[in-house]
Amino acid sequence: MDQVARRKAADGPAAGPVPSGYARVVGCAVAAADALARPARRRGAALEQAIFEAVLDQLTSGGYARLTMEGVAGAARTGKAALYRRWASKVDLVLDTLRSTLPPPTDIPDLGSARSELLLLIDHFGVALESRAGGAVNAVMNELDHDQAQIFKEFLAERVIEPTKAATLSILRRGEDRGDVRPGAANQLVADVAPAMLMYRVKVCGGRLGPGYGTELVDEVLLPMVRCQRRPPAVSTELPPEPDPAGSRPG
Repeated sequence: MDQVARRKAADGPAAGPVPSGYARVVGCAVAAADALARPARRRGAALEQAIFEAVLDQLTSGGYARLTMEGVAGAARTGKAALYRRWASKVDLVLDTLRSTLPPPTDIPDLGSARSELLLLIDHFGVALESRAGGAVNAVMNELDHDQAQIFKEFLAERVIEPTKAATLSILRRGEDRGDVRPGAANQLVADVAPAMLMYRVKVCGGRLGPGYGTELVDEVLLPMVRCQRRPPAVSTELPPEPDPAGSRPG
């Protein structure tokens, strides 16, 4: 019907007078067709999710420097004013996007061994790293100037590094109680090792841990640092007693 109405509206009136009621019907039909052709404006939670998706798209494809409020608004099909009502600056928008989309840190349950728990912790880190938000974090950290980088470093410490350290300490303390971790291994210096190694991998190796890296990190680095050392069997330094010559003779 909308095509017929558009055609008649474009062709102009037919021979003879056109009733005013008919003209109103044609006008309403054309307006309705135009409204249906335009994408609906998002609102509320749907709009916020669309904005976050647009931010992640721009960060992972073009980086932080190329991200603009205008570009995000266009991709989310909203006005720039709608963004500024929620976020005062691009930094605020990006930080809120990362907080809302980066997989949250989770507690590591008691699996019966420090090795199993450390492997699960590294696996959770890898999942977060390889998410879209993790890729966006990596893109942001690779190109910020010093002042802005400090803001995002604080976010990274709060959301990623400190939870990883806290989970490591919890695992090691459980291991001390079970006896598969040496006493005193649950300390801040040891807890720094896992996030330091993981962040090095992120910064130097393209943002991916790679297959088998978590197992190597646990078995070759973390466990040798914390596991209980088995003592070798004691070796006696005493010489065996001399045989009794008298006792060796037959009676």
